[in-house]
Amino acid sequence: MFLTDYFSENENGIKFSRRQSSDFAKNIANDFNPIHNEDAKRFCVPGDLLFSILLYKKGLSQNMRFEFSGMVSEGVALKIPESNETKITICGDNGKEYLSVSREGEVTTNPDVIECLVRQYVAFSGQTFPHILVPLMEKHNVMINPSRPFVVYESMEIKFERMDFSTLSLEMSNVELDVVGKRGNASFKFNLMENGTTVGSGVKSMVLSGLRPYEQNKIDELVNIYNSARKSS
Repeated sequence: MFLTDYFSENENGIKFSRRQSSDFAKNIANDFNPIHNEDAKRFCVPGDLLFSILLYKKGLSQNMRFEFSGMVSEGVALKIPESNETKITICGDNGKEYLSVSREGEVTTNPDVIECLVRQYVAFSGQTFPHILVPLMEKHNVMINPSRPFVVYESMEIKFERMDFSTLSLEMSNVELDVVGKRGNASFKFNLMENGTTVGSGVKSMVLSGLRPYEQNKIDELVNIYNSARKSS
């Protein structure tokens, strides 16, 4: 499976280098969040990569919920339990918890089905900024700190009516932003479609930190920087 290019594994667990994480973010997810840059001071492994690896290792369940509790940095080895329990917790070799996964229902380990979902979901997820977040921030008259933009995964949930699909597309169904002081909780609901028929649904939740009043010129500068990084990659 194509994901083997984006992690390494030994008896201590699964590790992600800065290069592997950054390559996945840019080349697979089309995600240019600066916290995934190789030289980022606050570097972290993309949440979409963790999500993808869990499906690769444990299979796709009919109902799944992923809750992120920490940012994985370079060199941390994640230990994925061998158990088939309905809830598993992913910890690092440093003893810190990073991710918990709840799952129930039918399970498939079909690599074609998993790759189809991974490629389509992470491509959709990579459109979060600027296509989805900028209009949402403008609507609520807030924006992230343009000099230190910080947007991270909080959770993701997917539910399937069937899992025998061979093609898949994601369609946004609703977006929301709840602002509390300088923090924003954003949720993006979507439908999973095969040839115009709904086969599942999901919701992605993210945290926006350091919110301040919306300034169009500052957002324009941030979007230009982001788009320039995308074009030069």
